[in-house]
Amino acid sequence: MHAPIGHFDHAVPAPDCLDELTRPVADAVRVWRGGTPAEQIVYVDTNPEWADTATFVEHYGKELLDRSANCVVVAAKRGGRTTLAACLVLSTTRVDVNGAVRRQLGARKASFAPMDTATGETGMEYGGITPVGLPDGWPVLVDPAVVELPYVLVGSGRRRGKLLVPGKAFAELPNAVVLEGLGIV
Repeated sequence: MHAPIGHFDHAVPAPDCLDELTRPVADAVRVWRGGTPAEQIVYVDTNPEWADTATFVEHYGKELLDRSANCVVVAAKRGGRTTLAACLVLSTTRVDVNGAVRRQLGARKASFAPMDTATGETGMEYGGITPVGLPDGWPVLVDPAVVELPYVLVGSGRRRGKLLVPGKAFAELPNAVVLEGLGIV
């Protein structure tokens, strides 16, 4: 199979390679619902030593810089209660944690979740966290620029490998909210 974006040696529909994915991501692909068929989610094998963005795009295609998204876990606090959420923004932007995220989650304070919390709660590896397969009930905040792209490169749950996902599929995830102003320059 030819990858819809980038220059990858190995690309396969995600439902055909569930063993390459972490358990939560594989489970989410297995029970995928929505207008975007699961077969349109593509797994590409990548070298984890090339995970740094500059090195990654040098090897797999410079056009990926504008078609990649980062998924970060945030912790929003209010009245002694902490809510974990995922935020998905283009890799050329950053998450407006203290503005858009805090307001959307009704939090007094919001910050990036500690690495051990993010990996422990998601069951995914640091540097590979993806919005596909997050714990039930988690809010998934998505920047509109991500949804507008035909395909987006995101983590696969592991440092090795990535997912190529139609942008519109992120708006179909459980608890997804497309949030204006989430990604800022």
